[in-house]
Amino acid sequence: MDEITLKALAKINLGLDVVRRREDGYHEVRMIMQTIHLYDLLEIQKIREPGIQIVSNLSFLPVNENNLVYKAARLLQEEFALTVKLTKRIPVAAGMAGGSTDAAAMLYAMNQLYDLGLSRRELMKRGVQIGADVPYCLMRGTALAEGIGEKLTQLPPMIKCPVLIAKPSISVSTRFVYQNLKLDEQTNHPDIDALMKDIREKDFDGVCAHMGNVLESVTIPNYPVIAEIKQQMMRSGAKASMMSGSGPTVFGLFEDGETAKRALREMKRSGLAKQVYLTTIYNNRRK
Repeated sequence: MDEITLKALAKINLGLDVVRRREDGYHEVRMIMQTIHLYDLLEIQKIREPGIQIVSNLSFLPVNENNLVYKAARLLQEEFALTVKLTKRIPVAAGMAGGSTDAAAMLYAMNQLYDLGLSRRELMKRGVQIGADVPYCLMRGTALAEGIGEKLTQLPPMIKCPVLIAKPSISVSTRFVYQNLKLDEQTNHPDIDALMKDIREKDFDGVCAHMGNVLESVTIPNYPVIAEIKQQMMRSGAKASMMSGSGPTVFGLFEDGETAKRALREMKRSGLAKQVYLTTIYNNRRK
């Protein structure tokens, strides 16, 4: 095999809770991670010249060792000769694991191109060296993430439904959000256990009722446009709307495609978001 093309799928958080801040400064979390059909495209080809050449449709992305795709390739193979065309569609720095899923796809590609014979579990163990979300992006599907996000438990597939994605033209620092998160008796924690029960029972209304993201308590007061996007989605017929990760991306879940398409048009007309996509829940598992 001399070339391979892969879709690197984005994720949303159906539930995100922060349990505590550890002494080492990291935060312990309990999250329900969910893959969606929004993706970046990686076209990878072996070449004669040594090194890795990355080209992207986004001029501001690093194409050197600061890119997670480069780090993923280097993790499995010290010497290589590759060209990577990275077409980004997942919003950057948006709480959707865009960089992590690209790295996961690169690990998978290296394993195939160089016939390394590593299992998915072995790739996941290596992937955590790049980032806490990389193992999940290799697993895909519906999963409970604990620890700092690296402890994963596969869950039954989430009910498939339309998902509207909207990212405003702002950037949110994950470090800022976690540093300003207050964990006390007033903190409104989402019920992750109830959410898992809803997923197991295929209870769509229950999922929508129990969705929650504790990080909204920091991000929304500092970036009110996130609340405006959520309100716009609900007015357009979303059954639930929430910020993904530390933001600023907002997603909405819909019962039917026609309502979701209308919501897409209305979101674009509102001018609240710079990037708007309509996609679906991904619930097929890569073996």
